[in-house]
Amino acid sequence: MNEKKKILVTTGGGDCPGLNAVIRAIVKAARHDGGYEVYGSIEAFNGLLSEPERIVKLTNRKVSGIHVIGGTIIKTTNKGNPLKYPIYLGDGTIEYEDLTDMLIQKVQKYNFEAIINIGGDGSQKISQVLFEKGLNMIGVPKTIDNDLSATDLTFGFSTAVQVATDCFDKLVTTAESHHRVMIMEVMGRDAGWIALHTAIAGGAEICIIPEIPYNLNTILRDINNRYRKGRGFVNIVIAEGARPKGGKIVGVKAKDGDENFKLGGVGNLLRRQLEAKGCQAQIRTTVLGHIQRGGTPIAFDRILATAMGFKAFEMVTKKEYGKMVSYKNHQLESVPIKKAIKDYNHVAKNNYLLKTAKSIGISFGD
Repeated sequence: MNEKKKILVTTGGGDCPGLNAVIRAIVKAARHDGGYEVYGSIEAFNGLLSEPERIVKLTNRKVSGIHVIGGTIIKTTNKGNPLKYPIYLGDGTIEYEDLTDMLIQKVQKYNFEAIINIGGDGSQKISQVLFEKGLNMIGVPKTIDNDLSATDLTFGFSTAVQVATDCFDKLVTTAESHHRVMIMEVMGRDAGWIALHTAIAGGAEICIIPEIPYNLNTILRDINNRYRKGRGFVNIVIAEGARPKGGKIVGVKAKDGDENFKLGGVGNLLRRQLEAKGCQAQIRTTVLGHIQRGGTPIAFDRILATAMGFKAFEMVTKKEYGKMVSYKNHQLESVPIKKAIKDYNHVAKNNYLLKTAKSIGISFGD
């Protein structure tokens, strides 16, 4: 019998609903094909780079039924970038090293035919560098922010929107009961897709996104106008990466080896700004945070993730390396990773959903 080829699967960056469905689909497709075995690297590339390595064989039994479970069975991390790998020194400081050569040696040691890297913009940038260094990389787009321009949708995004909308619906009733202004902060570092979709689905009065810096006077005017007309409550959705005109995003620099700027708090900033401006209504803030990342994926994301997992495996069999799975016009295709990470998927000023929101009276505070 011919020895089976080996595929390595990694999940990096923030987790999201649907990751397990992708893993399951890859394993099942490989089993159906018969010529491949699938392995997982625990916590993205950390599994390969650690001593001893943490590599697990992904069997049909291990992935049975995981498509309905949130998170990822092979875990994930924001602190496993092999290009700038955090090395913790004895004095509490951190240095960063390029461990890509070590990573390539480990891949060769295990004789992996290809690596399927499931992740967002940052993860796919790593995929591109590793591909240029000679590894057979396949990308699968994963981000609840929906910020990869080479695909119409990423799995996990629709579930995040559903979670945010469910929460927003609950805030609407309590806002009306108490005649309050409710501010709900959702995820969205540089792209306001979750906020925009939630605002339309939930019927928000005001939606604030990173692409449109807000004018505090405009927001206060919109709130006062609504109360003046007898509509005694206001619901606001704000993306965590939003900022006032001339201001900065709100967050802190991480100190634990995660290079990402930790966003959060813009909802509370807006509340304080409105109160300082003399807003007479009571204002309350809710920050959804990681609630949007967890839990069971909705049916659409399970289906999309499963299809993307199969497509990724198919790309391995066809040796379509250096490419990423893409969902375009209700079809799955492959695009060069280099193209996928070239342009960020911002909410454009001429986007039809932005026009829709404005046409039904949603204010963006500009």
